Amino acid sequence: MSGAEDPVLFHTTGRTARITLNRPRALNALTHTMVRRIDEALTAWERDPAVETVVITGAGERGLCAGGDIRAIHDDARDGDGTASAAFWRDEYRLNARIARYSKPYVAVMDGIVMGGGVGVSAHGSVRVVTERSRVAMPETGIGFVPDVGGTHLLALAPGELGTHLALTGAQVGAADALLCGLADHHVPAASLRDLLDALTELPVEEALAGSVRTPPQGVLAAQRHWIDACYAADAVEEIVRRLLAQDDPAAKEAAETLLAKSPTALKVTLASLRRARRLGRLEPVLNQEYRVSCAALDAPDLVEGIRAQVVDKDRRPRWSPKTLAEVTDADVERFFTPLGEGELGLPPVMR
Repeated sequence: MSGAEDPVLFHTTGRTARITLNRPRALNALTHTMVRRIDEALTAWERDPAVETVVITGAGERGLCAGGDIRAIHDDARDGDGTASAAFWRDEYRLNARIARYSKPYVAVMDGIVMGGGVGVSAHGSVRVVTERSRVAMPETGIGFVPDVGGTHLLALAPGELGTHLALTGAQVGAADALLCGLADHHVPAASLRDLLDALTELPVEEALAGSVRTPPQGVLAAQRHWIDACYAADAVEEIVRRLLAQDDPAAKEAAETLLAKSPTALKVTLASLRRARRLGRLEPVLNQEYRVSCAALDAPDLVEGIRAQVVDKDRRPRWSPKTLAEVTDADVERFFTPLGEGELGLPPVMR
């Protein structure tokens, strides 16, 4: 059983087991303890014949989960030796892979804000539900980091270059665009979520969904595919920016300005990560790659500086090092992909 103050709550009703991320004041940001408890619950429920469906939701009105506890990562990278962050990511990424291979339906209610680590505990599920309030994003380049939690796998699979656009800019997408990009499966109006959750306790998932799924409000990305695909197909971030600035669409120029405010190193490593993720194909080898990249980021200056500027001091004026895209060399990028030897995440090609 769970206490009301626990950071993650678990309970079973009818045929459904429920995970509730319960840090609403922190927008349900994930801690290492929460990751471990979710994994333990999934183990127990997998063996429990009374549990037919697992559902994950977030407490409060603002969203499912804003991501990992990046303030803790900041403090560990600045003042510690990075081992706490590496241990957190190791368990978090293993949980992401487990969710993707879970043997029972895993229904993620992606209402409100779903970012970073929140995407990791939802968008790998077998049933992903968004609402008109959903704001789904991988905003890591803005803190000197790279999309992780299997995010580069998910975005590499998005149609055309939509995933590249989302990964580099960190843009938030609503329900229709989340469906278009393959980050969600169904749109259910927020007002119908309670009925859906009640139905799931009594009915198989498809039957429960049948009464609630609706066509979402129109998105924006479909109409922008022409310039997104043309610009982001480039092999270098500098060329992507040049192509964006040459477009007539104001949204393309806005995307270029957005990119020029992000960490130059993070942008180049993110583009390389996405291109490599496409070649790797399956989730587990991509998570192994992301773990290398994340661990390398602990030793790079932009992660601590980015979190400082956005979350700690909140001055929104990060001092990136190097400051420009031109100063980030191929060798700088390649360093993030260096094998970790015995320290690798080591997920096998497919986890069951």
